[in-house]
Amino acid sequence: MTARIRRAGHATAHFTAPDTKSCAIVPPRRARMVQNVGMNKRDLAKAVAVHSDVDLSTVSKVLDGFTDVVTSIVSKGEPVLLTGFAKFTKVERAARMGRNPATGEQIHIKASKRARITPAKTFKDAVLAPSKAPKLARGVWPIDADAVKRAGAVAAAPVKKAAATKTTARRAPAKAVAKRAVAKKRAVTKRAPATKRAVARKRPAVAKRAVAKKRTAVRKAAPVAKKRAVKRAAPARSAAKRAPRRGR
Repeated sequence: MTARIRRAGHATAHFTAPDTKSCAIVPPRRARMVQNVGMNKRDLAKAVAVHSDVDLSTVSKVLDGFTDVVTSIVSKGEPVLLTGFAKFTKVERAARMGRNPATGEQIHIKASKRARITPAKTFKDAVLAPSKAPKLARGVWPIDADAVKRAGAVAAAPVKKAAATKTTARRAPAKAVAKRAVAKKRAVTKRAPATKRAVARKRPAVAKRAVAKKRTAVRKAAPVAKKRAVKRAAPARSAAKRAPRRGR
């Protein structure tokens, strides 16, 4: 749409109204900025949940804890190193004298503090050569909503079963306890005759052993008694033989 506009003291100028389609076009610089923001914190949590098979709420808490811990430690001046990823540090530069590059005049530069994130060599190599980057699971990127819902479901299932077994164990009726007590009593009653039998078996064996000991003692004592009787009879015989000789 073209229109003529006449102003006081100026020549006629032509004005062209912008097209309606061109109004919806994002400027090139703005479009590049929008494209670079490919993943926000929420998307990162979903991607990590799918890749590590952990529920989304747990991953969100871990990411929040990660950012809080790293920020707090680096603010105190302590570096945080994630091997193979990046190094988070706090850089403090003391006051110094510098030179203005435009005029060459010396100027005083104040002390400054900066936060620095230095990428690791492994991270750089993976970014420059995508073939070296880790392989992601299905549904990580682009994010699959169904995969996000399934994340952590397998790990949570055994926990529910364990809870159910615990509840059943707690709700065990008193009849089971009574049955156990009866079974114990029966076992005790069964063991009692066995002990009596064992005692009965032991008693004949003890009696036999005592008789055998007595017999062996009698056998050993018999020769000794015979020897003693022979020794006692020998002097009597010698005396009987000597008596007639004296009468003659």
